[in-house]
Amino acid sequence: MIYAISIYGQAGVFEALPQDRQDDVMAGHTVLQNALRQRGDFLSVKLMPPTTAVTVEPAAAETLQPMIVDGPFAETKESLLGLYLAEFNDLDEALEHARMISSPVARLEVRPAAWAGGSMTLD
Repeated sequence: MIYAISIYGQAGVFEALPQDRQDDVMAGHTVLQNALRQRGDFLSVKLMPPTTAVTVEPAAAETLQPMIVDGPFAETKESLLGLYLAEFNDLDEALEHARMISSPVARLEVRPAAWAGGSMTLD
């Protein structure tokens, strides 16, 4: 089954850490990515800060176009910072891998995901 490991936190907190703490956090990501690479295909995405977001609001009526609004959808302290998608045997295995990137600067959410189509190849 595919599981998503979603990373939530406050934008800018990681960048404000001293370099040695940033290196520690990134070392966990390197370990996780190497482990996932050995297993097969995976996806890793780092989202840009919420200030770069643009929201598409639903149209107020069928005859109108959706409204485009600068900024994120929700005004919250925490936002989705990134995610991993990979195939795991079960939730326990996905959690074992998520622990590799556990840090005091972000919360992780692990949940099953269903493939909805599409294909992407980036190097």
